[in-house]
Amino acid sequence: MAVTKILARKGRLDAGINYILNGDKTEERVLTARLNCDPGRECRQMLDTKRAYEKMDGVMYYHVIQSFKPGEITPELALEIAQKFAQEHLPGYEAVIAVHVDRQHIHAHIIFNSVNADTGEKYHSNARSYYSQIRATSDRLCREHGLSVIIEGQPSQAVSYIEWLRQSKGQPTFRTMLEADLHTAIEGANDLGHFFLLMEHMGYEIYHSNRLGFRLRGQERFMYPGRKNPLFTEEGIRAAIQGNLEAIEAGLRPPAVRRPAYRPYKKHPKYTGLLALYVHYLYVLGKVGQQRYPPRMTAHTRDEAMKFEQYRAQFAFLRENNISTQDDMTAFQSRTEKTMASLTKQRTILNVRKKKRRPLYDALADVEALAPAKQCYEDGLSGMEAEFTRYMDAVATLERCGIPRERLMAEKADIYQQLAEVNRQIRAEKKKLALCREICARLPQMEQEINQIEAKEVIRDDDRRR
Repeated sequence: MAVTKILARKGRLDAGINYILNGDKTEERVLTARLNCDPGRECRQMLDTKRAYEKMDGVMYYHVIQSFKPGEITPELALEIAQKFAQEHLPGYEAVIAVHVDRQHIHAHIIFNSVNADTGEKYHSNARSYYSQIRATSDRLCREHGLSVIIEGQPSQAVSYIEWLRQSKGQPTFRTMLEADLHTAIEGANDLGHFFLLMEHMGYEIYHSNRLGFRLRGQERFMYPGRKNPLFTEEGIRAAIQGNLEAIEAGLRPPAVRRPAYRPYKKHPKYTGLLALYVHYLYVLGKVGQQRYPPRMTAHTRDEAMKFEQYRAQFAFLRENNISTQDDMTAFQSRTEKTMASLTKQRTILNVRKKKRRPLYDALADVEALAPAKQCYEDGLSGMEAEFTRYMDAVATLERCGIPRERLMAEKADIYQQLAEVNRQIRAEKKKLALCREICARLPQMEQEINQIEAKEVIRDDDRRR
């Protein structure tokens, strides 16, 4: 499955190209490709096209992003799909393609000139072209390669990619937690004013307008659940509360909803120290997602529940590396820093070797990239003089070095492969250090949050017993 979006950009063209060609994100530019432009000359050729047609104003380029479902695709296949998409959807446009692997989900970037090099026409993007061309082409290519696609539903049922991803994994979202709280408040309310009071006690701010809006204190935006579900409009809520009262009067339901009694958390017998703290915190966040414990949580706790998978990954990291105390953490960080220093030194040596061979490697790239231009020049096509001269200079450079081209090509591939592997290892070590810093920063807040929740639950349990 690929979620696609297109962005119109009026900023600097070179900045956009450099961003998507970042070597740290593309395995040292191995996962890159071009359409109708040459490596290293992409920005210049796009600007030349704009000047030739006198269209230097307005949108400078468009940026298409294809985000694929985690674990469903390889970087190589993502690059292949992005290339086919560009070839089908962007004939005549100069485009740069790159696949980023620096995040959990693989995503492809396509930056293309807003001016068509063949016709001089400017590209225009709107909702209709997105669904009928970009989305349709992307979905068809995904189906052809055995990937899942998002089934089109009614616009009112549309959700963001992140929300869809969390729902597909059975994880809570702010929307699902809000809807659960709305159901709880409706069940316990005597009238609409009582309903609003209950929602405020749960930590929500309420926006009264054409639609009812709700947000947890601390959130930036209001959510409007009535857009998707008529039950959560003011009329729907009032009717639901009235229906509850009628059912109570008829004896069809109890006047009060029975809630499970509070049960103190039991410490895990296997884990101690940091691991025990994480087990307890994951327990709390898991109950938040299930809307059972604690019955009323702070806005901060709800935000933390959205990071449940992140905390579970941190717990797995601690367990795999046998880190249970602060001393263990310090020792692990020290070892990781030494490993990263060794890898950085190894990368420096490889970069020095690559720098010494840079003229030869550039010549190899020119010979391969400019072979079609050389053929056009020999066939008598005008305008290829500069490319032909550059091609002949590259051939002369390779002949003077005295190294067989096949051996030089193998050496280049080997150095680039080693660099890619070393960079991958360095990124992995950096992630470990970042995870250690994140864990250390979160520990005090986790302990404080657990203590606050436990204290509130003890007080409420005592009140229920009286």
